Amino acid sequence: MVRAVTTYTSLIPDSAIEWMSPIGADTPSGPAGSVKLAAFTLGGQRYMAIEAGPLDPFNRSFAIMVECDDQAEIDHLWAALGDGGKYSQCGWLTDRWGLSWQIIPKRLGVLMSDPEKAPHVTKAMLKMKKFDIAALDDAALLPHIS
Repeated sequence: MVRAVTTYTSLIPDSAIEWMSPIGADTPSGPAGSVKLAAFTLGGQRYMAIEAGPLDPFNRSFAIMVECDDQAEIDHLWAALGDGGKYSQCGWLTDRWGLSWQIIPKRLGVLMSDPEKAPHVTKAMLKMKKFDIAALDDAALLPHIS
């Protein structure tokens, strides 16, 4: 957990580790003294984590969505969080520790809020793995023939 939380907080702006605590006795998920509890912030949002080890692996029922200001930030987080993991459609990736993330442009909310543009943006988005802001903007701005 130490490496994962340290990586996450180093990559995402407005993030910090508040504390990490070992569990004193041996448990089914690891030896005494290994870090099992942590509190941290990612992008200003507070999280607490408990490491359960192999008995309870991550699944897609919990994911973190990160809104990015620009393409450079998307590219950076996509590469860093996806390194050693797996990439999926629509900005989704699973990192090397098994946590699911969706890396999206903040601009996506604006584009999707326009009922005339949203279908065209959605069509473009569904063809992408990593989001491409310029391509989403192009889909929203090009004249569309019904």
